[in-house]
Amino acid sequence: MAAVTADRSSVGAIPQLGHAVILLGPPGAGKGTQAQRIAARYHLPHLSTGDMFRDHIRRETELGKRAKPLMERGELVPDDLVLSMVEERIAQPDCRNGFVFDGFPRTLAQAGDLERICQKQKFGCTFVLHMVVEPTLLMRRLTGRRICKAGGHIYNIYDRPPKREGICDQDGSELIHRPDDTEGVISERLHAYEVQTRPLVEYYTVRKLLSPVDAMAQADDVTASIARILDGAQIPR
Repeated sequence: MAAVTADRSSVGAIPQLGHAVILLGPPGAGKGTQAQRIAARYHLPHLSTGDMFRDHIRRETELGKRAKPLMERGELVPDDLVLSMVEERIAQPDCRNGFVFDGFPRTLAQAGDLERICQKQKFGCTFVLHMVVEPTLLMRRLTGRRICKAGGHIYNIYDRPPKREGICDQDGSELIHRPDDTEGVISERLHAYEVQTRPLVEYYTVRKLLSPVDAMAQADDVTASIARILDGAQIPR
């Protein structure tokens, strides 16, 4: 890929391009952690459809009421609900210079719809980071995951535990074990990924938008790899 000619002293270089950055990979690949770090580094909003749905469920919106039983069973939420929520979210002012998607799109149909939504909002092509990790590590990562109830900070009781059990290091809030991070639900999610989401790897590869990332490394090393890709890549418009 060609080198970027923009001034590297400005972390605003990528946001000014007005692109969606997508993290693609199975549950447990570290998409949430890396999306937060990318968003902070490049001053972009971090968009997680899972977090959006949980917010709707907490607020008991009509969308949340429809999504709640599906999420509790580990099933994918229908596209009409997902796309309605996504289109509404990226139309908000904080997304005008770009955004980081975590966990979306999940299907070829969603990828096509996202492209149309981005065109409608006058965004350029997406840039896709494929988080590659061996299946044997996924269950350990997911069952050990704990989420900060207030700030959404992510921990793992096996590999990246908090200093105090059950308490977020950053804001002192309670860490929760989400219902969809239990072994039975995880098995359903991994199966859904293999059937519906993995074809996106080929889809984005053919479109020359995909860059692989070794997601089995330590989190800081993964972040450094992603930064090298984004800082040193010309994202196609």
